[in-house]
Amino acid sequence: MPAAALPSSGDAVPRGAKTCDARGMAEIHRLFKAGFGEGAALVNGVAEADAAHADVVGDHLAMLSTSLHAHHEGEDARLWDPLEQRAPACAVHVERMKAHHAELLVHLVALDAALPAWRTSGATVDAASVLAALEGVNAALAVHLPDEEANIVPVMERTLTQAEVDWFGEHGRKATPKGKMFVQLGAILAAQPDGGDEWMREHLPAPVRVIWRVFGRSAYERNRRELVGTR
Repeated sequence: MPAAALPSSGDAVPRGAKTCDARGMAEIHRLFKAGFGEGAALVNGVAEADAAHADVVGDHLAMLSTSLHAHHEGEDARLWDPLEQRAPACAVHVERMKAHHAELLVHLVALDAALPAWRTSGATVDAASVLAALEGVNAALAVHLPDEEANIVPVMERTLTQAEVDWFGEHGRKATPKGKMFVQLGAILAAQPDGGDEWMREHLPAPVRVIWRVFGRSAYERNRRELVGTR
C-alpha cells in the first residue's frame, strides 16, 4: 500500500504550552517497526519442518501481535474521544487513525490465525500464510505510524495530562505475555536509536536497571540467538 499525502495537523494543535510528554508513542512504535520489520527474515530463516525453531519465531511474533493489539485497544478506549472533545479540529485525523486500526486488525487477526499451524509444523506451506499476514501488517504500519506521530502526538501533548499519557504505558506493560518481560524489554531497548541507554535511564529505576544487567540482558540475548537459529 503506497503512502498517500496526508493532511497537516497544524490547525488541530491547540495553542499554548505542552501539558505532557508523549515521546513514548514514538518509542513504542520503534518496537513494532523493528519487530515486524524483521519478521519475514526470521520466518524465512526457519528450515523446512524445523518445528522447534518455528515455535520460537512464532512465539516471538505472537508477543509482538499481543503488544500491538493492546497498544491499539488502549488508544481506542482512552485516546480518540478526549482528542475529539478537547481539540475538535483533530477529528479528521482521529477518523483516519480509526480506519488504520481497523485495517491493521485484519492483518493481525490473519497473523494470529496463521501462526499455530506453522509453529507446529515448521512447513513452508504454512509459513506462506504467516508471511502474507506480515506483509499486510508492515504495509499498514508504514502508513499508520508516521501519520500518528506527525498528526496525533502533537495534539496529545497539548490536550492530555501526564497521568493520562502514562496510563498508556502501564496498559502496554500489563499486556506483556507472562514470562516475556525481559525479552520484550530487550526488544524495546534494541529498537531505540542509541540501543536504549537513554530510554533505560528515563523509564527504569536504578534497581530495575541492575536486574536487567544481571539477569535480563542475558535472557534477551539467549532469545535472540534462538530466533536466528544460532543456539
